[in-house]
Amino acid sequence: MREEDLILARAIVQQQQDASPGASPAPLRRTLVTNLQDKTKQFRRTRSLNAPSPFQQFGPCGRIMKNSAMVMQIQDPASQRLTWYKPPLAVLVIKKVRDSKVLQPFVELVEWLIHEKHMVVWVEAAILDDALLTGDKRFTKLQDKLITFKDGRDDLTDKIDFIICLGGDGTLLYASLLFQKSVPPVMAFHLGSLGFLTPFQFDNFQEQVTNVLEGHAALTLRSRLRCIIVRKDKTEQEISTFKSSQDPSTNILVLNEVVIDRGLSSYLSNIDLFLDGKHITSVQGDGLIVSTPTGSTAYSAAAGASMIHPSVPAILVTPICPHSLSFRPIVLPAGVELKIAISPDSRNSSWVSFDGRNRQELLHGDSLHVTTSIYPVPSICAQDQIADWFDSLAECLHWNVRKRQKCLDELSDLTGSGTEDSAIEDIVRGMENLEN
Repeated sequence: MREEDLILARAIVQQQQDASPGASPAPLRRTLVTNLQDKTKQFRRTRSLNAPSPFQQFGPCGRIMKNSAMVMQIQDPASQRLTWYKPPLAVLVIKKVRDSKVLQPFVELVEWLIHEKHMVVWVEAAILDDALLTGDKRFTKLQDKLITFKDGRDDLTDKIDFIICLGGDGTLLYASLLFQKSVPPVMAFHLGSLGFLTPFQFDNFQEQVTNVLEGHAALTLRSRLRCIIVRKDKTEQEISTFKSSQDPSTNILVLNEVVIDRGLSSYLSNIDLFLDGKHITSVQGDGLIVSTPTGSTAYSAAAGASMIHPSVPAILVTPICPHSLSFRPIVLPAGVELKIAISPDSRNSSWVSFDGRNRQELLHGDSLHVTTSIYPVPSICAQDQIADWFDSLAECLHWNVRKRQKCLDELSDLTGSGTEDSAIEDIVRGMENLEN
């Protein structure tokens, strides 16, 4: 709590002590309380939803000072499981585009959801224009029963209970893009090229989907980054309004990373990095990656950063080809706010992209504000949080895959009681051959 807030709190206590017994609360006290609440709300910061609440008393005397802006207690991530307070009815099916291998699984899944599970199925309107699908007789019978939407035009908020992705990791990123606030649970089937975020196999999809619909599934809450671009002509009041608003028109939520780069310019990027308002460093190089733990295994890992489990509440800052060998990637607490701005003496502007989309230019005087969003992506696990992640590391990235070292029993030249004698005999035999 800041010093001004403590002064307000002490004034309230002092007034209460000075009041006569039985007296009603004075208007000044109510005013002070209101001011205190407004101030704590104003400085309330976003935290990750994945961190368990620590014990807040230290020894017999020490403890954390309590205030109204404290974070709610969150259960242990390992115990996060999906539950439905009413049966899910509407399901959104997202399939990988321009991939003929996904068409047959897509038709089978949609047909099963409609006829067997009696669910309302939503699909993107562009799917109905796919020539391969429109030529499928099974799909033709289903067309009239589907509800369609157009990305960027239709708002799906509070219309979808459940999401099923068919394809690669891009389908999960697209699902995140469609929901810029609360995201329905996402079940992702591996039908793409990488599949790091898609743990389910399609072979027995009926059994797996049924288990999820019955609430038998673990969840990984994948945190997202909340990004706001503030142009140089904005006033302080407009900036404050932007930062306090959750309006999707001014807030961009990303699941993997935000990338700031030098674009087509041949000059180095020169970017100032601020942490909670304090200037930390200037980034000189090809650019900067700010990623979530989910994105730590993507572009960030390719740039030399560590891979972090998605349940860890953190923000990763990774330079791209920095002009300094000592500039190493860093991991920050999820609750901080990053401000990224073009340095005044930079020779060029920079460009920013969000999960590889919505690329736009950052000019001198513009700034990008990044923090952890309160709206994570609830990704459904095929097994559990730990097994899914390490299986993906081994399967997709071949993490720590190498030929195993042989044990001593397999090395005949280093074992056995006659090893030393055999070596001496070989030396003697060699010397005799030389003499002859």
